[in-house]
Parts: sequence; structure tokens; C-alpha cells
Amino acid sequence: MNLGQWIGLIAIVLSLYILWQIREVLLLMFAAVVLATTLNRLAKRFQRSGMKRGLAVILSVAIFFTVIVGFFWLIVPPFVQQFNELTYRVPQGFQRFNGWLDELRTRIPSQLVPYIPDINSLIQQAQPFVNRVLGSSFALVSGSLEVVVKVLLVLVLTGMLLADPQAYRKVFVRIFPSFYRRRVDGILDKCEVSLEGWITGALIAMGVVGLMSVVGLSLLRVKAALALGVLAGFLNLIPNLGPTMSVVPAMAIALLDAPWKVLAVLILYIIIQQTESNFITPIVMAHQVSLLPAVTLISQLFFVTFFGFLGLFLALPLTVVAKIWLQEVLIKDVMDEWGHDHTKETEFVIVSDPPDSGDNWMAETQTDTEPPTDDA
Repeated sequence: MNLGQWIGLIAIVLSLYILWQIREVLLLMFAAVVLATTLNRLAKRFQRSGMKRGLAVILSVAIFFTVIVGFFWLIVPPFVQQFNELTYRVPQGFQRFNGWLDELRTRIPSQLVPYIPDINSLIQQAQPFVNRVLGSSFALVSGSLEVVVKVLLVLVLTGMLLADPQAYRKVFVRIFPSFYRRRVDGILDKCEVSLEGWITGALIAMGVVGLMSVVGLSLLRVKAALALGVLAGFLNLIPNLGPTMSVVPAMAIALLDAPWKVLAVLILYIIIQQTESNFITPIVMAHQVSLLPAVTLISQLFFVTFFGFLGLFLALPLTVVAKIWLQEVLIKDVMDEWGHDHTKETEFVIVSDPPDSGDNWMAETQTDTEPPTDDA
């Protein structure tokens, strides 16, 4: 390679290294873009009804914060009460179970006594695991300030993007060559529509799962049924792993009433998730976003490995956007054009910004056709 090629290679390597170092910041920026896109689409719906842009944005932001505050208001107080009760009910249950085992040892042959488990020894063996869990919880609490800072960063970026989305979009489009800017603008439109479709489908599925969970837990007379249902619906935003995460607190709270309710809650959640995955999601997402199940799972594993929990939460919107860019740029504009003969017909698009208007882009298309030759 010559000197110019070496310089280009070094520049690419350095760029990839810098992007890797700031990957968490880029992920937070993407979260702000997704949130701003959602609120902007909601504001546009209000604008269609005759509402002014400023009032529509304020109303959209107010709805968003109302939903967030309502979520924590429904979730936090019941969970604190129930899990405080759980902290002293579980040791009592262990003591009662240990008493049953001691009584069982007196009634069975002595040869079978060594096979009866000892609760105290099991607790001692589980002590290192409990210590690791408590250590992880302490690390999570100690890092809560960092989480608050990241949330505030996302909210501030969302507000800036929502104030004037076209200006930031225009800056992004100008990164590309002039002949490709109109194409990029069209790809961004498709990304926006796909994100809106994913959000709409996810909200519908989340509402159905939450409603079914509340009804089922109420019929089983499980405490904090409303809070558990709302949590199940929210965690349904994380496919595959979210349902597993939502069943754990429900089973723990069901343990406060009766042991049989634990099994009943597990069966209820299995039925709900099978209904959601086999009926609700295919119907809702069929006209919204088409992603293969294996692609969804692989994307979750990939993003959670490199970006942690935030990457897991944003895995689906990241996959939706990545799919559109790969399909439009790599497949349609690059791979589908390989082997085509462009010597006979060439077409180019020149996009320019008139000096008096920066919002409307003009395109000029010119086609040059060569006359056929005898060799052809």
C-alpha cells in the first residue's frame, strides 16, 4: 500500500477506536433520538387537529411525564410494603419447614435420615451467593447517581431535539455527499415510520399483557395485583427476557399468601406469555415491524454484551434502525448495483440548498443515454 492508503487505514482504525470509547454516549444519544421521535410524532398528531406546534409539544411532554410519574406511583409503594413483609415472612417459612423436616426424621427409618436435607446447612452454603447479591445491590444503589445523571442527559437531549427536529436532521443529512442527501432523507423517513410502528405495536402488546396480568392476579387474590400487572406490561418491552424478569416478584409476593399460589402465578404468566407471543404480537406487529425471532434474540445478546442493560432495553429499536440502513444502503444501493452496466444510461441527482430557504431541497435529474452500437 502507498502512503495515502496507510493514512486512510490508520484514520479508519482511530475512528473505530474513538467510537468504541464513546459507545455509551452514542447509545444515550440514540435513546434521546427514539424518545424525541416518539414525542414528535405524538405532537404532529395533535397538530393535525389544529393545535399549534408549541402547545402540541408541551402537551406531548406532559403526557410523557404523567405516564412516568404514574408508573412509579403505582409500582414503588406496594412493592416496598410487600417486600418488607417478605423479609420477615420468608425466614418464618424456613423455620416452619425445618420443623416439619425434624418431625419427619423421627417417623422414618434411620437409614433414610441422611437423605433428608438440612435447611441450616443449605442456608450456610447459600450464604456466599447471598453476599454477592447484596454486594451487587449495593453497587447498584451506589451507582444510582450515575443513573440519574444519564437520565437527565437523555431528557435534556430529547428536549433539544424536540424543540427543532428539522435543524438537527438537516445537519445530519449534510454529512453525506450532495448527490446522496435526498436518499438519506428518504431513509430517515423510513426509520421514523418504522420506529413509530414499533412503539405503537409495543404499547398495544404491553397494554394487553398488563391487563391480562392484573385480571389474572386479581382472580388469584395476589396482593399488589395492579402494581405487578403494570410491571409485567412494562417489562414486556424487553422480548424473551422481560417476561422472566416480571414473574419473579409476582411469585415472591404470592408466597406471602400460600405456597400453592406460587405455582398458580407461574402457570398464569406462562399462559399470558404464550398468548402474547403466539397471537397478540404476530397480529399487532404484522403491519408494524417485521423482525425474525432469531434476529431479535441475537440482537439482544449482542447489545447486552457490549452496552449492558441499556443496550438490552434499546436492542429492538436499534435493530429496527440498523435493518433499514442495511437494507436501503448496503443491499439496494451497493450490492444490488453490482454487475449492472451503467455505461449506456447514467443518472445522477444533484441536491442543493437555495440561499433563501434552507428547509426545501431541490433536486435536478439528468439522464444521458448513449445510442446503441453495432457491437451491442
